[in-house]
Amino acid sequence: MDTAAIDTVLAEAVASGAVPNVTVMAADRDGVVYEGAAGPRVAGGDEPVSADTHYRIMSMTKMVATVAALQQVERGLLDLDAPVEQYRPEFADLQVLDGFDGDTPRLRPPASKATVKQLITHTAGFGYWFFSPDLVRWEAATGTPNVLSGSEVIFGAPLIADPGTRFEYGINTDWLGRVVEAVSGMTLDVAVKEGVTGPLGMNETSFAPTAGQREDVVPIHLRGVDGAWAASEIELNPQPEYYAGGHGLYSTPRDYLLLQRALLGNGELEGTRILQEATVEAAFTNQIGDLDFPAAIPTADPASTMDFAAGPGYKWGYGLLLNSADVPGRRRAGSGAWAGLCNTHFWVDRTTGVTGAVYTQTLPFVTPEVFQVYTDVETALYAAL
Repeated sequence: MDTAAIDTVLAEAVASGAVPNVTVMAADRDGVVYEGAAGPRVAGGDEPVSADTHYRIMSMTKMVATVAALQQVERGLLDLDAPVEQYRPEFADLQVLDGFDGDTPRLRPPASKATVKQLITHTAGFGYWFFSPDLVRWEAATGTPNVLSGSEVIFGAPLIADPGTRFEYGINTDWLGRVVEAVSGMTLDVAVKEGVTGPLGMNETSFAPTAGQREDVVPIHLRGVDGAWAASEIELNPQPEYYAGGHGLYSTPRDYLLLQRALLGNGELEGTRILQEATVEAAFTNQIGDLDFPAAIPTADPASTMDFAAGPGYKWGYGLLLNSADVPGRRRAGSGAWAGLCNTHFWVDRTTGVTGAVYTQTLPFVTPEVFQVYTDVETALYAAL
């Protein structure tokens, strides 16, 4: 396999300033087929990034938490069709944000009870501030911090749609983590370690990095007024009040690839099974019916994310964005993927038998330059297969 073209993509991405650094890993069903990196861990520094460098994987955490939840389903401890309040009674107190009277939020009861499956599929009605102007306004009106604060107060945030009425990306997986805790009798970090990261040997993946691991984390980079990348002081709360199933994990490209390979292997990696084949098949199957993943989601906070325009024809499985059609020269129909707010991205193509991931640490999410790097890496990888 000639990977020189992928090396070139990475080098040019850093040289052009599209990203301050980038790490890429890919595997087929037999093991790693590509590993490469370019750029320094800290812009202007000498220490290079590598497959063992630590990153905030942000919403790539969601797939890990989803696997932990699906394991509870397989054990008969969790019913996907049950109302969330069956496992977390406090959920019954939540209402739907239905507009504002002046600066006062107007709330009403939801038209139906949200189910656990709706949490997994982002159809329960929850949002994120960066995609919801109403939540930005609600947080300002109530003095409530956003979910990255690490404060448990976020669990009082209202729904912004009735359950089951539309795909709305939001704090669903944080609530799912609470459900996992309730049914497993373990805190989410323990459930994840015992069910996912421990069995797969993902020893560098954690909600609470060690001091040494923290020193190795790539800082979140922002562009200065001159357009150059510079490391920022932006950081997640190092002592959060809960384990965030939606965004709380730190990992390395080499570590997370083990989970990708397990999904590629229909739930099994080198003799270790974390999910049954039927469960993995369901994860890669449309679970939102006639609803669609929005073709374009406008930003409500340009500092956090640009508009996210996936395009038409996308569905959602369990923890995975699914493309309904082949992407020419790239992933095949039915591939599963997702990303993290600080611009990490993975995909699993079970048809071709390949999985890959691209890592950097910048804000805002999905700038055109970063999205182009994703595209160029994937195109070069498939051309080399």
